[in-house]
Amino acid sequence: MERTLLANPGTTAPCPARERKWSNSQPADLSHMGRSREDHLEPGASTMPVAALPRTGSDPVLLKTPALLGTVADTLRASDGQLHAKAPTKPPRTPSLVLPDASGRPPTYCELVPRVASAQETPPGQRWPEPEALWWETEEEEEEEENRDFRRPQAEVSFCPPDTLSCLLSPQNRPLEPEVLRKLRGLFLEHHSDSTALHLLLMDCQATGLLGVTRFQRANMGVASGLELLTLPHGHRLRLELLERHETLALAGALAVLGCSGPLEERAAALRGLVELALALRPGAAGDLPGMAAVMGALLMPQVRGKQGWEEAGAQVTGKRGEEACSGLLPQVSRLEHTWRQLRRSHTEAALAFEQELKPLMRALDEGAGPCDPGEVALPHVAPAARLLEGEELGGPLDESCERLLRTLHRARRVARDAPRFRQVAAQRLRGFRPNSELREALTTGFLRRLLWGSRGLGAPLPQRLEKFQRVLSVLSQRLEPDH
Repeated sequence: MERTLLANPGTTAPCPARERKWSNSQPADLSHMGRSREDHLEPGASTMPVAALPRTGSDPVLLKTPALLGTVADTLRASDGQLHAKAPTKPPRTPSLVLPDASGRPPTYCELVPRVASAQETPPGQRWPEPEALWWETEEEEEEEENRDFRRPQAEVSFCPPDTLSCLLSPQNRPLEPEVLRKLRGLFLEHHSDSTALHLLLMDCQATGLLGVTRFQRANMGVASGLELLTLPHGHRLRLELLERHETLALAGALAVLGCSGPLEERAAALRGLVELALALRPGAAGDLPGMAAVMGALLMPQVRGKQGWEEAGAQVTGKRGEEACSGLLPQVSRLEHTWRQLRRSHTEAALAFEQELKPLMRALDEGAGPCDPGEVALPHVAPAARLLEGEELGGPLDESCERLLRTLHRARRVARDAPRFRQVAAQRLRGFRPNSELREALTTGFLRRLLWGSRGLGAPLPQRLEKFQRVLSVLSQRLEPDH
């Protein structure tokens, strides 16, 4: 039949189905068809070696150069119907080939294989799912689409995340479970102070209502940010939540030191860790002033601070009345004095930073002064204004109380006015940040409440819970360094 066709090119004859050859993956058939194709190609037609033919199968293979694809197409068209390429099979659902970035090259068949991230890049339990972890980055875009007209507030708003199944605590946990405390200690040791500061900034921004505010919450509170809400009459619930969070974080920080029952150097290292965390939270760094205030509250707590701290605290809080108030506590003024001496001996830089930088800065912030410019600060210190608006009296000498009151109210008004700028700064600090799920949970207010008082103790009023835990810390402090 082939001789007849070659002799008479103008005539065509049907080819029996049994004589038609189909390509497969057998080497012998490929070589046979390659010779048959070369015999029938006209002079000047493009030729291609058999080794360059694309292989078909369940797992596609990347060609060496994309330019070969055009040659393959020309060859298939010039084969005069004697070479029929088998239709490519669908790529596997779980690809066995992870391709690099193909930007700048024309797409090839092998690029239909979906690119998957390596399992070594995202270890399980180390990062949150991508859609949920970006809510603080997309908040500003949602705010721009929102109607900025004033809406009458409908109800008080809470920014505390709802209680969900914890990965660290059992549903019915007891206070201060030893296994949980050991796990938390190892968790904080795994993270640098800068990373912990960003985790705390993230959770403080959520608790304050600076980031992560939904449209439903904005519609209910009538303003766009929690920094504005806490200065309004219907921000009562938010002010109570922020004050409780401040006290709870301070107690947890003090527990990190007083819970160290090992050698003296271990407690000194815990003090150094809190000082480094406060430095990472200060203005110019993470700029989380509520977080820094909570850490400093732990360091200046009576059960943690030594004699010098008591005398300075009594003198700066209420003047002569402070000395009278501390007179009943003079037998306990040497709390952890050996630990602070060890801190100055082993970690001199941290001790100097605490005395010369952090303490004066915290004193200025409590008095309504200190840095509060967006850019240097991502989240301002709002605890003094929250206490004042809840009816608490401001400390300090009586002759300065009126001036301090005016400074605190002026600072609260300025913070509410600059709330959009603080939101931008906080979102910029957290852009690209991927938190650890366990550390993120450990810094929530709900987790800290259950850790300190247990699931059954949450029903008690806050003053009663605080008083009870203060006694617990006093007992732990006495066990570490008994009075002589």
